[in-house]
Amino acid sequence: MRAFFIGLLFLCATALLTLLGFLLLPLLFLLGIFLRIIFIILLCIFAIWLLGRFIIFVWEALIEK
Repeated sequence: MRAFFIGLLFLCATALLTLLGFLLLPLLFLLGIFLRIIFIILLCIFAIWLLGRFIIFVWEALIEK
């Protein structure tokens, strides 16, 4: 009887964790989209900074000549 209750407890815990994972799936999708947007924004900021550094480098090279 003890083995039956342990097996039943394991199945209930597995079902509960599966249900929790299923309910968190939309949150994980939203988190993935949010992180992708943040990454794109940071990449754009880095590209603008890099362009500015390049312009300053070229400008100083032209002034020195």
